[in-house]
Amino acid sequence: MVSTSSTIEVTDSTATTVQLANGLSCSMPANSPLAKLLKSQRTWVGPSAQKRLDILRKAKSIAIVGASPNAARSSYFVGTYLQQSSDYRIYFVNPNATEILGQKAYPDLASLPEVPDIVDVFRKASDIPSVVEDVLASGASTIWVQLGIWNQDAAEYAESQGLTVVMDRCLKVEHARFHGGLHLLGFDTGVITARKTVR
Repeated sequence: MVSTSSTIEVTDSTATTVQLANGLSCSMPANSPLAKLLKSQRTWVGPSAQKRLDILRKAKSIAIVGASPNAARSSYFVGTYLQQSSDYRIYFVNPNATEILGQKAYPDLASLPEVPDIVDVFRKASDIPSVVEDVLASGASTIWVQLGIWNQDAAEYAESQGLTVVMDRCLKVEHARFHGGLHLLGFDTGVITARKTVR
């Protein structure tokens, strides 16, 4: 028989607060298996689809941090798409390149000729905290971390510092989806339309 109420005696003095998926939080011993499991799960939620659309509509310039001159890299593909399918001013940031897709490459965000509206990041998850600091120093308002990259602590810190954060989403896929070129799952819809796109 399972009791409907119980008392748990906490012998470990180090407690941690974990955020649950339903928005509630609770405190438990930091060394407990449950605390470790909950801490490892994704609980951060980024902007809604409407808010992501608003971000893309309002932006005039995008800096791609971690841009690569290698045509096989996803950042190259995204850069190509943005050059050809949008009117954003695109800046490529890579300290090891001088030119990407026919444009000058910049060593860092501080070297750009303007403060970008969106900083699109192609760096590994462990690098995101340092990129957040660079974005904050640059004065940019939005950091967009590409699909497959997740650093929840960095996202939460960035938001606490006033940044808008999009994470684990492809900017190219999102832009194309909002403009009728992709199914919700990211597939080409084959739709041909004369409708004027929003950006």
